[in-house]
Amino acid sequence: MANLSGKVAIVTGAGQGIGRGIALRLAKDGAIVIITDITGKENEVAEEVRRLGGEGLALRLDVTNGEMAEEVARTVFSKYGRIDVLVNNAGIYPFKPFLEMTFEDWYRVINVNLNGVFNVTKAVVPYMVRQRNGRIINIASVAGAVVGFMGLTHYSASKAGIVGFTRALALELTRYGITVNAIAPGAIRTPGVEAGAEEQVKMLVNVIPMGRLGTPEDIASAVAYLASDESSYVTGALIIIDGGWTIT
Repeated sequence: MANLSGKVAIVTGAGQGIGRGIALRLAKDGAIVIITDITGKENEVAEEVRRLGGEGLALRLDVTNGEMAEEVARTVFSKYGRIDVLVNNAGIYPFKPFLEMTFEDWYRVINVNLNGVFNVTKAVVPYMVRQRNGRIINIASVAGAVVGFMGLTHYSASKAGIVGFTRALALELTRYGITVNAIAPGAIRTPGVEAGAEEQVKMLVNVIPMGRLGTPEDIASAVAYLASDESSYVTGALIIIDGGWTIT
């Protein structure tokens, strides 16, 4: 367990899946967790955090809305006096062949996955600069950042963009004691994945050297490390967590 006692952490897209796993893990490690989402499930996760004995605050946040992101940041800073950790997790991955993709399809994915990271980071960074300390952790993907996947050109572009954003921002913010890192998950057992055909899940497992899908907890463990003081010399990094999938 990382020691995150008293740290204030904002997690986007935390109502389910990887985001929920991250929020629960940070709470177990002692962080005050702000669970943000637009689904309404953020309230359920905040209640889970409280049942664990932690402090969780649910706030509605549409990451595509920069003004809403700024309001969330103001609310958190006003209540707790600091923002120590930001986990940009919110994202969507609708499969669509490129030849069938509309302008709306493309813009929607880019707006949520990439512009959303910019919006929330832009809202939070001034508070981290003020306190001369902070941890920003962006959830990318092996798609785009490491390999390509058919039917996911928009998603892959957005996730590759997140990696470029991470590396460039890390250079700018290191002087303020802020680290910026990214995690690239492979196939993770989430509600979205489990909703797919059982045969597709079996095919995925067959090509993963470790012989299983990852779990939200696998990603959350890396987030906890990057959020802690133990990672103080790590910035601009991309941690690939895929069970060996992309090295085969």
